[in-house]
Amino acid sequence: MPTPRRAPPAPSLHQPPYRDALPAAMVFRTAQMPACAVYPQHRHAWGEFVYSFSGVIEVALADRHFMAPPQFGIWLPPGVEHRGSNRQAAVHSSLYVSPELCGPLPAEAGVIAVSPLMRALLDHLRSGAAAGPVLALSAEQQRLLQVLVDQIGHARRVGSYLPQSGDVALGALLQWLQEHPADSRSLAELAGQFHSTERTLSRRCQRDLGMSFAEWRQRLRVIKALPRLDAGEKVESIAFDLGYAGASAFTAMFRRMTGLSPDEHRRAGRAAGHGTLRA
Repeated sequence: MPTPRRAPPAPSLHQPPYRDALPAAMVFRTAQMPACAVYPQHRHAWGEFVYSFSGVIEVALADRHFMAPPQFGIWLPPGVEHRGSNRQAAVHSSLYVSPELCGPLPAEAGVIAVSPLMRALLDHLRSGAAAGPVLALSAEQQRLLQVLVDQIGHARRVGSYLPQSGDVALGALLQWLQEHPADSRSLAELAGQFHSTERTLSRRCQRDLGMSFAEWRQRLRVIKALPRLDAGEKVESIAFDLGYAGASAFTAMFRRMTGLSPDEHRRAGRAAGHGTLRA
């Protein structure tokens, strides 16, 4: 039997810090968010780059749903209606960019890979934002934030680390697995439950997700494992709850997907304040 786990706390609503105008052309802020935090549906006239130092952030648009663990960020151009949330506790940051500075930045919302230089800038800005938002008012602040904006413009787009599908059968299957990540049945075994066939679902995985079903499920399990590893839970318990017979199989998958063992990930997270996922 899976290890009993407490029910998650009720969602807590948070309002965006700026409604009508930014206090400066570029603003950087950080926030420590509790589990089940939600920013209700909203839009603003400026662009926003969202990055999580720990935990997984989610941003829902009208037709897309983005998830970004550490080493990925989400770019939202001006005027895009969106809803933000995090299922587990997270430390995230937002860089707000006034519309006149958004010309070189992507015209569409999406997930981008965060380079080592971007991470160094974000870490530096995070330390400076402890006492309040960093406003690009001085020449030094403007240069630092402008470098980050330039890096966002050149960053590699990766879609979403854990993409979703609007297909009736595949979408229902992916939702089932998010709620039952320990379900280790093959795609052929799962297909009948969702009134489809292995061949059809396999084609739709490549079409809608850009990856195989097996890779998507491994990414899901990594996503599920990260907050529990950060919370100090035993690797054996996490492995069992995610459908693995023992810690060694889970560790091999985790290393293949992230480049680190679970214990190495924990140590790296404590030292650097963010994780190590790969696109």
